[in-house]
Amino acid sequence: MARGVVLALLAVAPVTSTAQAAGSQALAQINQALQAGEADKALGLIGSLPQADAQSAEAQNLECRVRYSLEQWDTAVQKCEQAVRLDGQNSNDHWWLARALGEKADRASFMNAFSLAKRVRAEFETATRLNPRNAEALSDLGDFYQQAPGVVGGGIDKAEGVAAQLDKLDQARAHQLRARIAEARKDYGTAEREFKQAVAVAAHPADYWTTLASFYRRRQRWQDVDSAIHSCQTAAARDKQASVSLYDAAGVLTESNRDPALAVKMLEDYLGGTSKSEDAPAFEAHLRLARLEKQLGDTAAAQRERVAALQLAHDYKPALDFEL
Repeated sequence: MARGVVLALLAVAPVTSTAQAAGSQALAQINQALQAGEADKALGLIGSLPQADAQSAEAQNLECRVRYSLEQWDTAVQKCEQAVRLDGQNSNDHWWLARALGEKADRASFMNAFSLAKRVRAEFETATRLNPRNAEALSDLGDFYQQAPGVVGGGIDKAEGVAAQLDKLDQARAHQLRARIAEARKDYGTAEREFKQAVAVAAHPADYWTTLASFYRRRQRWQDVDSAIHSCQTAAARDKQASVSLYDAAGVLTESNRDPALAVKMLEDYLGGTSKSEDAPAFEAHLRLARLEKQLGDTAAAQRERVAALQLAHDYKPALDFEL
């Protein structure tokens, strides 16, 4: 190779490496903002990316997830579709596309929901085929099989097959899926045992106490709801990585019309913690607090929480529509 070409390549290499490092750092910052519930910041960072980085599968997936957290389902689907087009071998891209399509299907007309549900199944199946160890995607696929009618590819037998796969990856998720299968069959005794077994084997049991509380809510076993919620609170206090369970537990209390003051405390503890997640967007937690404060008669506190939500996500429609 000519000496001049070698020198040219050596000159370009550091620039290319630096640009790649900067792109990776920018994507990491976007993900940090997403996890913190700072939707406006995340979208602003995406908008400031160089064109090459903005058009990457990673950036498209991140924007999909931001839009998903904002309940902007159409845009979320479009961005995840683009991520899949750019990197069709990425399990997580297919998983997030399935999730976005599922939310869109839940709000679609019957005929549109039918076709969307088939796409949801196909994307979950692709995600798990590309990465058979993707326990989150497997769990969602099992839930789809358990809930969906056979005409769109659902089936309890298929869900049981997924539970067997999860046994080797995540026993808590496997027990939780079997609990939901049993509940669908109205075998409530087995369902309760499986939900309890999920708690017993989980690395982060606070999350599964919340799931058990939800089961008791559906069965209208109110004392058991309260007991499971308090167990969740105790487990979360010992496991700082499980603070998202406080957000979920507050949701169970709200759906049960029980102890709004405790629900407020749980949401405040979640927002004051250091392990926020896109699964429990901070702006939505603030809006939930606003609704609870309104219920408790503190309109000033409700207004503060609504403002806090909109400061993180200025066009979050549920917060814009919230009336004091």
